[in-house]
Formats: sequence, C-alpha cells, structure tokens
Amino acid sequence: MNNNNNNNPTQQKRILLAVILSFLFFIVYDYFFIPKNHITEQNITTVQNASTTTQAAPQTQVTQSDLKPSNTQNVNKNDIITTVKSSHFEAHIDRIGRIVAFYLKDEKYKDENNQSLNLISTQFSPLPLELRFSDQILNKQAFENSYKADTAMLDVNSSKGAVLNLTQKLNDLIVYKKITFYPQGNYDIEVKLSKNANYFISPGYRPNIAVDSYTVHGALVLDSEETLHTLEDGDVEKDEVFNKVLMTSAFDRYYATFFYNFNQPLQVTISKDQNDNPIVFAFSNNEFKAGGYIGAKEHTILRMIDERLEAVVEYGWFTFIAKPMFEFLNFLHNYIGNWGWAIVIMTLIVRLILFPLTYKSMISMNKLKDLAPKMKEIRERYKGDPQKMNMHMMELYKKHGANPMSGCLPILLQIPIFFAIYRVLLNAIELKAAPWAFWIHDLSVMDPYFILPIFMGATMFVQQLITPMTIQDPMQAKIMKFLPVIFTFFFITFPAGLTLYWCVNNICSLIQQWVINKMFAKEHHKKHTEQAK
Repeated sequence: MNNNNNNNPTQQKRILLAVILSFLFFIVYDYFFIPKNHITEQNITTVQNASTTTQAAPQTQVTQSDLKPSNTQNVNKNDIITTVKSSHFEAHIDRIGRIVAFYLKDEKYKDENNQSLNLISTQFSPLPLELRFSDQILNKQAFENSYKADTAMLDVNSSKGAVLNLTQKLNDLIVYKKITFYPQGNYDIEVKLSKNANYFISPGYRPNIAVDSYTVHGALVLDSEETLHTLEDGDVEKDEVFNKVLMTSAFDRYYATFFYNFNQPLQVTISKDQNDNPIVFAFSNNEFKAGGYIGAKEHTILRMIDERLEAVVEYGWFTFIAKPMFEFLNFLHNYIGNWGWAIVIMTLIVRLILFPLTYKSMISMNKLKDLAPKMKEIRERYKGDPQKMNMHMMELYKKHGANPMSGCLPILLQIPIFFAIYRVLLNAIELKAAPWAFWIHDLSVMDPYFILPIFMGATMFVQQLITPMTIQDPMQAKIMKFLPVIFTFFFITFPAGLTLYWCVNNICSLIQQWVINKMFAKEHHKKHTEQAK
C-alpha cells in the first residue's frame, strides 16, 4: 500500500504547490535574506572633483588574527603622488602607496552629466595595494612615512603596460613597489623588502556601488584544487586562512577588485570588519608577486586577461547551468547585436527545448481536470477508508492514462534552468546601458514605467484563468490566485532584462496552454458527437 500512498492525489497537489512555492522561495530568499549593504551611490563623481578631501582608515596595529583598521587619516589632493590614465580608467596613488581612486571612463559607466564611476571609496578600508605589517612599530611608520614615486603622471596607452616605481623608507627597512598598469584596468604588482618582515597586502575592500539590494556581495577564493569558496557579507564569523590560492576577489553585483597568481599560488587571509563583511589580504614576508584588477566583471575583459578569471562572476547554487546559459546568450548577442532581442530569442529556444516537459505537464493537468468529478465521487464514497480510496484512485488513473506526478516532475526539472537564467540576467554587467526597444534604454535597471512587470503579472493572471485548476483545497487555491500579484510585486524593481525574459516566458506558456485547451475541447467535441450517433 506504500505505492498507493505515494500517489495519493492530495499529496500530489501539495507537491505541486510546494514546487511552485519553492521557486518563489528562491526569489524571496534572494530579495530579502541574502546579506546586503545598503549604500547610496555616493561614488559617482567627476574626475575633476576626485581630489576633494575624503576619509581613509590605515592600520596601526596588525596581526594575522586582527587585520581591522584602528584609526583614520585624511587623504587630500596633496596626498596624491601619481595619477595613472588610460582611455578606460584613471587611478590616483596616494603617498602611502595605495590606490585611493579608480574611475571608469567608458561611456556606459557615466551618467547624463558625464560623471565617471569611482570604484574606490576611502570610507572603507583597506584600500587597494595597502600594506599592513605584523610588527606594530613598522606598521605605524608605514602609515606615517611617504612613498616616493618615479613619476607624477603615468599614461597607459600600450598593451605592454606602463610601469610605476614606488619606494618607502622606514627606520631600518626599505619597501619597493613596482606596479605595471595595463589599459583595461588590470595590473601586475611586485613588492620587495630590503629585509624580511611579515606583512599583508590587500586588493582592497569590495566596490560599494549601490546597484541593487538583492544580490550577493562579499569575497571569494579560488584554490589550487579549483574549488571556489564564497564568503558573503555579514556571514564571516572569524578570520580564515587559505593556502595555495590562485585567485581571490572582493566583489559586488557588477564590479570586483582582485589578486591572482596561477604560477605561484598565494597565501590569503580573509578577515572581517565590524559588520562581519569579508576583507581580503595576501601574506608575505618579503617578495610578493601577483596580477591584479579593478573594474567591471565583464567576460570579455576577464577572458582577455586570463580565461580562468571568469570564476569572478559567481552565479550561486546553479552556476553549472548559469555559465552555459550566459555563453549561449552572448553567442546570440554577437549575431543579433541587441541584448534585449538576444534575451527574447534565448527564451524562445529554451522554451522549445523544454517543450516536451511543459507539454507533458499541461496534458496531465487537463486530464486531471476531466477526472475531477470522478475523483470527488471516490473521495466522498471512501472518505472513511483511505486505503480503498487510494486503490480506486489508482485504478481511475490507470484506466484514463493519467498520472499526478507527471504534472509535478516536469515543473521540478525546469526550476534549476529558470533560476539559472534569473541569476544570469541579474549579474550580467553586459546589460548595463544596453537598450532593447521602445522605452527600455537600459536592461540592467528596472522598467521606468513598470510596463513590463505589470504586463508580466497580467499574463500570469490570464494563464491562471485558462489553466485547469486541480487543487481542491480552498486555502491552497487562494495562494495560487495571489501568485500573479506576488510576482508582480517582486519584479517591480528587478532589472528590465530579467522582467523581459519572464514576460516572454509567460507568453509562451499562455499560447501553449491555449493550444492544449483547444486540443482537449476538440477531443471532447469528437467524443460527444460519436456518443450522439
């Protein structure tokens, strides 16, 4: 009788509801429960205003178990010893050898007032290339004594890069920094000391650009086994040490700052700030070599530096599906030339591939709708004997070729695919400033007129009207009826690219359900005609 219990129609309806609510849970979890840092977009300032006074947080007392800043000092225009410029970025180096500003100069990273996006905020510590010595006296001197630069202005025009040499004299120690900048925002960093001394160097605190309030921020570590460790904001309980690290990054939704070395792996410590957010440091006692990058997590740029750096773009639970999905979307964009239409075509192709599953699910639901009166009759007749009720239900299913699980399983199999696409469209920096058509001029931000989310909710509502409802429980039925309203609420602030995908997906479901309903109506008419004869 165990098999009969597993096919109990009440259980099957609960499974169907659970599947739908589970998918909704993914979105709710992303929206409300993934740790966020609510920051206003204070970093969009002009390059001309970059030299205004800001706050920094150097370290005066450092050990491996305590890498948090203990005081602050001002950084003003007189502290800038070198300005680095390329056609894609402008960076400012201060007297302590840190990158205190990094402006993206491409048009997509500017607003209507031609203001550039600054990825470095000196309100957060550490800054990129900041050194912190384990020795307290040395560390205090390191934040008091200034570096000397071999040039005050560095132009980066060649793909071979341009070199900046920095030298800092402490009491009995000399620090040498050699930074080779490249046009796209990547660099090579070499540090040498005149004698051994334990120190930590950071790629910087994660970019704090407030693009949204529902995606993952934090740090990640790629070790020599190619295992990816993700530490989210608000979740770091204690310092963690990672050996043989190939790449380590501090990131937000669209931007990242990181170190990497695939030839000589790094020793990395992930510390935390007062909010339990991760802070990335690499350890050395003399010579340190690594590649570095500050900028957008754009696949083309990351591949140009090293294909393995695409691990910086992290999609969460369904990365193994999301990465191929992005590749497919990118492939379509290369031929179509418009990210919006690429999303539309990708959705149609995915729906075509999943057609056998969705078709089977819809056919099953229509069959169950036809059997609903007979199922109700069996429940009433055997409501005091569950075993007999299940037995007669199974006989009914077998006689009419219906299977309640055939309606649930296809939906369950599609959830990872839909959620992977959801994460791809949330995290793709390629959609920034990318227009689609009509009123949508930027697929990375919400629809300014809320047309897409409202249309999406309307299509869900219409689909519910024409979809056979096999759920008999009044409370479950009410929950299902409210799903269009709930989804509309969540998608109001979602990027237009994601909402566009969901709208097209809903239209496909609506058309498919309408066709299947017509098929069943025609079949019913045929049966009635034969019976009349």
